[in-house]
Amino acid sequence: MKLNVGVAVLVVTIFAILIDGYSCKVVQFIFGDSLSDVGNNKYLSKSLAQASLPWYGIDFGNGLPNGRFSNGRTVADIIGDNMGLPRPPAFLDPSLTEDMILENGVNYASGGGGILNETGGLFIQRFSLSKQIELFIGTQTLIKSKIGKEAADKYFQGARYVVALGSNDFINNYLMPVYSDSWNYNDQSFIDYLMETLKAQLQLLHTLGARQLMVFGLGPMGCIPLQRVLSTSGDCVDRTNKLALSFNKAGSKLMDDLNAKLPNSSYRFGDAYDVVNNVISNPSKYGFSNSDSPCCSFGRIRPALTCVPASVLCKDRSKYVFWDEYHPSDSANQLIATELIKKFGFTRVDQGNAPSSAPAIAPSPDQD
Repeated sequence: MKLNVGVAVLVVTIFAILIDGYSCKVVQFIFGDSLSDVGNNKYLSKSLAQASLPWYGIDFGNGLPNGRFSNGRTVADIIGDNMGLPRPPAFLDPSLTEDMILENGVNYASGGGGILNETGGLFIQRFSLSKQIELFIGTQTLIKSKIGKEAADKYFQGARYVVALGSNDFINNYLMPVYSDSWNYNDQSFIDYLMETLKAQLQLLHTLGARQLMVFGLGPMGCIPLQRVLSTSGDCVDRTNKLALSFNKAGSKLMDDLNAKLPNSSYRFGDAYDVVNNVISNPSKYGFSNSDSPCCSFGRIRPALTCVPASVLCKDRSKYVFWDEYHPSDSANQLIATELIKKFGFTRVDQGNAPSSAPAIAPSPDQD
């Protein structure tokens, strides 16, 4: 009898230690679009927003497509690495377990997703921010059943949260006449609509335990290769860039208001517009040779829209700011992340391993 009691006490003690360890673990929960997606859309079989074919991922790990819309890492990967945070797996990763969530957090980002539910409808399948938050609520239920409500609350309140959406709400919604938002709103009323929606979503995240959260603003989206090639001059699209600046201004004010209103919160706005704009405007200053066209394309046939095995790759991927028509290259993401780390003073949450180094750029495959 004494032995049984002793074993029971030992099991309870070990379980308590494990729970306390999980509650002290600092992880990330990422909500975003294709700039942060690490594989969710790969498991959405009907989605047209895919990075599941070569040459996506050529400079990451084994060089095979992994769901990231780049040749290498995302900005979130690089910032997280430098902060000593584990890289959160995709929510739809079939190997995801409660233990993996407790150790690494979760990434809900989905290519084509936006702040608004209607954004990206032409992609058929994608997770909007509201859907991503709904999935996060399900994750919380799982973790509470695993370690109990008290430990789970402590775990989620100690986590870091990233919200990085908005560009699709313009490029794959408001600026496309096929979407009703393009004729139901003007520039200012559409941004007001976005901010009202985002405010409710962030307030919900706060009720769910999000205390340290950063919303990333938009870069000069009028300068992505797709926007340039669709313009008559080949230059950046001024109106699109002005919409990004207006979004950032409104988003910054929203975060200030929420930070003052929500208890025990540290809600920040990460305005990266100037950082990205400097790289695009002065590529040679930062070691790039091209900032207006994609590394992966069909040569002179533009826009290519996506990167596929039949695409032609540039000779030196490290010299291109853009990987495809929409997304930055690994080298550009490295530079953008480094500048953001300096700008916002991101510090390590641990004293553990050093940040992961940039991947070696594999040689371009031989292509006729």
